[in-house]
Amino acid sequence: MDEAHIHNLDAQQLRHLVRTLIAEAADTLASQQAEIGRKDREIAFKQAFIDKLTHEMAVLKRLKFAAQSEAYSAEQRSLLEEAIDTDLVALAADIEQAQPSPQTQDDKQKPKRQALPASLPRREIHHEPNSTTCHCGCQLKRIGQDVAEKLDYVPGVFSVERHIRGKWVCAQCETLVQAPVPAHVIDKGIPTAGLLAQVLVAKYADHLPLYRQENLFARAGLAIARSTLAHWVGQCGVQLQPLVDALRTELLKHSVLHADETPVAMLKPGKGKTHRAYLWSYCTTAYDDTKAVVFDFADSRAGQHARDFLGLPGRVGEDGWHGSLVCDDYSGYKACFEMGVTEAGCLAHARRKFHELWANHQSTVGEGALKFFMQLYAIEREVRQLDAGERKRIRQERSRPVADALHLWLSEQRKKLPEGSATAKAIDYSLGRWRALTRYIDDGNLPADNNWVENQIRPIAIGRNNWLFAGSLRAGKRAAAVMSLVHSARLNGHDPYAYLKDVLERLPTQPASRVEELLPHRWRPEYATI
Repeated sequence: MDEAHIHNLDAQQLRHLVRTLIAEAADTLASQQAEIGRKDREIAFKQAFIDKLTHEMAVLKRLKFAAQSEAYSAEQRSLLEEAIDTDLVALAADIEQAQPSPQTQDDKQKPKRQALPASLPRREIHHEPNSTTCHCGCQLKRIGQDVAEKLDYVPGVFSVERHIRGKWVCAQCETLVQAPVPAHVIDKGIPTAGLLAQVLVAKYADHLPLYRQENLFARAGLAIARSTLAHWVGQCGVQLQPLVDALRTELLKHSVLHADETPVAMLKPGKGKTHRAYLWSYCTTAYDDTKAVVFDFADSRAGQHARDFLGLPGRVGEDGWHGSLVCDDYSGYKACFEMGVTEAGCLAHARRKFHELWANHQSTVGEGALKFFMQLYAIEREVRQLDAGERKRIRQERSRPVADALHLWLSEQRKKLPEGSATAKAIDYSLGRWRALTRYIDDGNLPADNNWVENQIRPIAIGRNNWLFAGSLRAGKRAAAVMSLVHSARLNGHDPYAYLKDVLERLPTQPASRVEELLPHRWRPEYATI
C-alpha cells in the first residue's frame, strides 16, 4: 500500500490497517521464534552428539595407551590396537559429519604424501572437459594438467592409476576449464575402490587381521602400515553404514525372518581378559526371493537387542515388525512374542536333543524319536522347490499325521520317565513348545527349522578368534555392518570383492534417496565398472 492511498483512509480503515499489521508482525515474530527454538534444539542435539563422540574418542585414546602397558600377547596387542585405531578414525569422521571443522591450514602447509614408488606399473586415466569451446565461442587452449595418483591392487600385484586432468583456458575471456575431480569414498585418499574392497573382504570375509594384511602387502612390493589400513577401514565403515541401514529396512519388510546369535570375544583393556559379546543374525528364508542377512553386534545376549533390531514395541505412530520369527527356544526372544511377533520353532533343535541321546547313550527313546523326524524331513526335501500353497497342502496332508503321531508317542514315553532325566528334558523341550515347532505345517512360507540362518553364522565362527573388539561397541558394529554386505552378496551369488569394489566406486555420487539400488539383492555383476 503506497503513501498516497494511506492518506485517503478514514479513521476506521486506519485502525483496521494497524490491527492487520500488528497481527502480521506477531505471526512473523512467532514464526521466527519457533524457527529459532527449532534450531536451538537442533544445535543442542548435535552438540550433545559431538560431546558423546568426543568422550568416546578420549576413552579410546586412554585405552590405547593402557593396552601398551598390559600383558597381552603380540597378536592380541596388534588386534586391539588396529581396532582402536579404526574406531578413532570412524569417530573423527562422525564428528566431522556432525560439525565440519573449519579449514585452518593452507594446502601448502599440509604435509605432503610420500610419492608412490616409481617401479610400480602405471595406468593413465584422462579426464577432459566435454567441450573445448568456451561459452564466448573461442577455442580453449590446453595449458597444463593436474595429476593425482591412486594406489590399486589385485591379489599379489600393486599398480598405480594416474588420473590426469587437463587445464584448458580461453585466451579471449581468460576462463579456465577443467574436468572435476572424480568422487572418491575417501576424499583425497590414495587407495582405489579396488584396494579398499580388498582390505575389507580380506578382513571380514577371509578373516585376515590388518597386521597380517600388512605382511601380505609388503611381500607384494609395498608395505602399508596397519595404522593406515585401520584408517581406511574406519572411513569405509562410516560411508557404508547408510547402505547397511537400508538393508535392514529392506529385511524388515518381509513377513518371515530367521534369528540366531553366536558368542564372540570382546577384549576390554584395563581388565586383562575377554568379555563374551554376541553377534546376532537376521535373514530371509530359503523360500524368499530376496536373499539378505544382517548381523547386529551387541555386548550381551539380552533380549532387548532383538527387540531393538525389530523395532519393538514400536515408537509412537509405528507398529514395529510383527511377522513370524524362526528361532530357537532362547528366552531372549520371548518378549517379542508378547508384542505381536509370531513364534516359529526350530525342528532341528528338537531333533538334535534326541540325536544326542542316541549318539551318546544309545537311547531307544532317542532312536524312536529320530525315526519320526526322519519322516518329517523326507517330506521337507520333497516340497523344497514347490510354491507356498502346494507346500502347505502336502504338509497338511502328510506331515500333520506324522507330527500328531510323534506328539502322542512322546506324551506316552514321558509318563514312564522320572523327573530331571536327560530323556525327560529332551521330551519336555518338544512338548513344551509343540505349537511353535509344528506351525510350519500350516504355513507354506515357514521353514521347518533354523538351519538356514545357522549356516550364515557358521562362516563367522571360523574367524572369530581374529576378532578382539575394543571396549566400545563401535568396532563390533562396524564388523557386523561390513559382514552384512559381504555375506548378503555371497548369498546372491556375487563375488564379494567385485560387489564392494563397485559399491565403493558408486557410493560417493549415489543420491541418498536411491541408495537401495546398491543393495546386494538388486546389484548385478554387469553393473560393475571395468
